[in-house]
Amino acid sequence: MGSQDVSLDGRVALVTGASRGIGRAIARRLAKAGARVGVTARSLDTAGEYAGTLAETVEQIETAGGQAFALQADLEDPGERDSLVERTLAEAGRLDILVNAAGFAQYAPIAEMSDAILEATFDHYLRAPLKLAQAAIPHMRERGDGWIVNVGSVTGERPFKPYDDFARFGGATLYAAVKAALSRFTQGLAAELENDGIAVSQVAPTGAISTPGADRYIPDGYPTESVWYLAEAAFALCHRPATERTGLITYSLQYPLEMGLDTVDLDSGESLPPPELPEFAHPDIRPAGE
Repeated sequence: MGSQDVSLDGRVALVTGASRGIGRAIARRLAKAGARVGVTARSLDTAGEYAGTLAETVEQIETAGGQAFALQADLEDPGERDSLVERTLAEAGRLDILVNAAGFAQYAPIAEMSDAILEATFDHYLRAPLKLAQAAIPHMRERGDGWIVNVGSVTGERPFKPYDDFARFGGATLYAAVKAALSRFTQGLAAELENDGIAVSQVAPTGAISTPGADRYIPDGYPTESVWYLAEAAFALCHRPATERTGLITYSLQYPLEMGLDTVDLDSGESLPPPELPEFAHPDIRPAGE
């Protein structure tokens, strides 16, 4: 059975950051497999600084024959963040899959960083995944299974010497450090929850994915990858038992290539060829995510 044939019928997923970009792509992939997907972000039916709303994501899923519902929430607001799991349960009656994809990268050198950037970075990339996992775990334990997938970053891998201009002047040090912490959190939580049947893993772009929020940091002419490879990798982490697949730190191009996953562009409906690894791919990446 190919990866496109795996069914999530009867499952309920909650995907943060689903009004655009990576979160929207993952939500659409889970819905294509039959999951009912709760999509959450700040932009319900009116876009903010960047294009994309939850209403548009729900429409795309339903037009394709899937099921989705929107839950507006600001992850920097503890009350809105901490009620998301209960709101999902109230709407759908269960929660099987949690995908922490939300984020709004703000770069600044450490010496010049404002407290606002510091707190927002922790809120989006570490505090929110942790608090949502805490809320979801009791319900997953009660059912005896569950899947938590965090979206990481290759910046969490070590920089190389001699340092390039991005390392020296890009201002991504805090973002990268928090993403590295997210990887370790993912692996540790996987160990804590394996005996409960709850799988915890991470997926990240191998290089750069063009999204409304990320484009400002991508230099002109820099090669980007299709978001659908990452969405397929995320989906692959959402259906196997924890005894078979947990604690993985995976990447969008290496993991689908290593596992032979079939990837479909859900915009065009066309099958994509096996991914090609760019020359700049980080050499420390383990293709199978181990």
